[in-house]
Amino acid sequence: MPKEQVLIVDDEEDMLEGLRRILTQELEQVEVVTASRARQALRLLRQLPIDLVLLDIRMPEINGFELLEALRKEDPWLTAVMMTAYGSIEVAVEAMKLGAYDFITKPFEKEPLLRVVRKGLERNRLIRENRHLRLRVCDAPGFEGLVGQSPPMRRLYERIQAIARTDYTVLIRGESGTGKELVARAIHALSKRGSRHLVAVSCPAVPEHLLESEFFGHKRGAFTGADRDQAGLFEEAHGGSLFLDEIGDIPVSIQIKLLRALQEQEIKPLGAAKTHKVDVRILASTNQNIEEKINSRTFREDLYYRLNVATIQTPSLQEISEDIPLLANHFSRIACTELGLAPKRFTSEALEELMRRPWPGNVRELQNLVRRVVMFSPDSLIRSQELRALEGSGRAFGPRPRVPEERAAAPLEPYGRAKEQLLNRFTYEYVTDLLAKTGGNVTRAAELSGLGRASLQKIMRRLDIRSDGYRRED
Repeated sequence: MPKEQVLIVDDEEDMLEGLRRILTQELEQVEVVTASRARQALRLLRQLPIDLVLLDIRMPEINGFELLEALRKEDPWLTAVMMTAYGSIEVAVEAMKLGAYDFITKPFEKEPLLRVVRKGLERNRLIRENRHLRLRVCDAPGFEGLVGQSPPMRRLYERIQAIARTDYTVLIRGESGTGKELVARAIHALSKRGSRHLVAVSCPAVPEHLLESEFFGHKRGAFTGADRDQAGLFEEAHGGSLFLDEIGDIPVSIQIKLLRALQEQEIKPLGAAKTHKVDVRILASTNQNIEEKINSRTFREDLYYRLNVATIQTPSLQEISEDIPLLANHFSRIACTELGLAPKRFTSEALEELMRRPWPGNVRELQNLVRRVVMFSPDSLIRSQELRALEGSGRAFGPRPRVPEERAAAPLEPYGRAKEQLLNRFTYEYVTDLLAKTGGNVTRAAELSGLGRASLQKIMRRLDIRSDGYRRED
C-alpha cells in the first residue's frame, strides 16, 4: 500500500524538522514533505498527491488563510489542519469558513497532534473513496463504463434495468459518442442472456455485398471464394444477443431479409436449401433520424416498428454537463493506468472550463481530450492553462475551425513525428505563456512550472525561446 503524503508548511525550520521527525517515527504509513514558503507549498501540491497539509497561519509571504485558499483552489478536496501560536475562537472560526478541517495550537503535545493527523488522514481517505465510488453508478454487474449522477443519467439507468428484464428487441437512439454500445452491453449483461455471448457488428463497416453473408452465413460454393461453410452473426449469437450498431446505414435490400429474420426467428444462409431457427435478442442503435429516412424511402417502416419495441435514448454530454467532473477524472484514471503514470486529477477551474465547452463529439470527444492532456501534463494536477495550451490559444474551448479539404485529405504523419510535433507545440506554448506571465523572469517561471532553472533554460534553448522579448518596461 503506498504511503500517505503529509505536507507541512511553516517558516520555522526547527518546527518543520520537529514535526517531520514525530510523524515519520510514529506513523509508519506516512511520508512527510515540508515547505517554508507559500510558493514551494503550491509547487509540491501540484507535483505530489498530497493527502493532508499542516499549515501555519503566520507566513512571511502571505498568511496561512490566503495560502489555504490558494491550495484549495488547486485541490478543492484537500484536508487542511491550521497551526498557530495565537489560538482564539475567532481564528478557528475563520479557518473553518475557509475550508480547514481542524485547528491546533502551538506548542504541540505529541498525542493530540497525532490524533488530529490520524483523523485528518482518515477524513481524506473517506472523501477520496467516496468520490471514487460515485464514479461507479451501480454495484450490479453490467454497468461498467457508464458514469454519471445527473437526473438524465439516473433515468437512463432505470430504463436500462427495466428493459433488461424483458426479452424485447431494443432500439437505442442518441448522438454519436454518447455511449450507445455501453448501453447495449449493460442491457445484455443485466438480462437473462447475460451469461451468453453478446455479438456486436458495426453495420457501416461491412461492405454492402458482404452484409447478407455476414448476417446469415453461407454454404460452400454459394459464391466465388466461398470454399467452406461459414456461420453468420445470427448463429454466432444464438442464445445470446446481437448488437447492430448504426443500423440506419444498412441498405434496403438487406433490410427486407433482416425483417424476415426478426419476424420468424429463422435464417437462411446463402446457398442453403432451407431455413433454420435461431434464438437471438436484437439490440440496435442509430444516431440518424429514422423517421426522415422512412419518408425518403431509405429505411423500411415495417422494420422500424419491428426494432422499436422498446426504445432508449442516450443523453448528449450537453444534457449531462454536471457529470463532466466525474467523467473527466474517471477518464484520467483510465489514461494514467494505460500510460503507466501516477494518478492525475483536474483542478476545479479546469473542470469548470471543461463544463463550459459545447462538446459536439460528446463523451467520446471528452475522453480523447483527457487522454491527450494526461499524456502531456507534467504534474499530478491538471490546470486550465494546460487545457488551453494543448490545442493552442484556447481553441479547444471555443468553436472549432473547419478543417480545409486539402488538409483533411493530406496524408497522416508517422506516429512518432506527430507526437513529437504535438509535444513541441505544447511545450512552446506552455513556456511562452509562463514567460508572459512572469515578464520574462526565468527564475520565477521555473518556480511556477516546477522545473529547475537549468532545465527550463535548456528547453528554451532547444525551442529558440528568448526571455528578453517578454520583459516589461518599468
